[in-house]
Amino acid sequence: MPVLIAVGAFLTTLAGGLVAQRIGDRRHLVLGLAAGLMLGVVGFDLLPEALDNQPRHVFGVPAALLMFVAGFLALHVLERSVAIHRAHEAEYAEHTHGLGEPHGHAHGHGHGPVQGIGLAAASALVGHSVMDGFAIGAAFQAGDTVGIVVAIAVISHDFADGFNTYTITRLYGNGRRRALALLAADAVAPVVGAAITLAFTIPSGALGLYLGFFAGFLLYLATSDILPEAHTPHPSSSTLLCTVAGAALMWLVIGLAD
Repeated sequence: MPVLIAVGAFLTTLAGGLVAQRIGDRRHLVLGLAAGLMLGVVGFDLLPEALDNQPRHVFGVPAALLMFVAGFLALHVLERSVAIHRAHEAEYAEHTHGLGEPHGHAHGHGHGPVQGIGLAAASALVGHSVMDGFAIGAAFQAGDTVGIVVAIAVISHDFADGFNTYTITRLYGNGRRRALALLAADAVAPVVGAAITLAFTIPSGALGLYLGFFAGFLLYLATSDILPEAHTPHPSSSTLLCTVAGAALMWLVIGLAD
């Protein structure tokens, strides 16, 4: 089951990359909805499940919540290390035409070692997509309800991952063929991650720690990557409504599943 569901992440990742080549004017709504879904998963499901599976406290703080903060900080450090946000900031200052070719303030990034920044950033996204698949498999070990809601969050935000993988690679001067190759790797990565979890069962305490860590990871993606991208080109009330709707939808899904 986890591997089959991870195929959904495979398809949405590809869809995000293909849309990046010929994006319309509705991307902000998709990203806003994805962020709301992710926020709902973190608050309504992942953290409660992590605390249930790992009740131990460390110096007065639940161990699962320590891992939650660690997950948030780990991705923050990783992104700063490979300059993913530098890529996003340059993307905000440009616009794209029908074939997805960048124009505007991003000129001058197409030569020399700067291409390596795009490759490093895209490779980091591929690596975190492996963790997305692992999260789906681990969540199903905690229960079908947890697995389903985590899968919804992963599948929804993998659209943005595919979009970013293609865009960032091209933004720093890499060719279309290389960008498509990295997009393909990013699409396959969640399936690989989900398959890994079929080989072993995660102990309950360790599962609680992992779910806490992944909750921090997911919260960082929603608040630091996806929401800024959604609101920068279109700071509109419709984007905000999509985010609220995404969180409310996840509340409904979790309530019905229970």
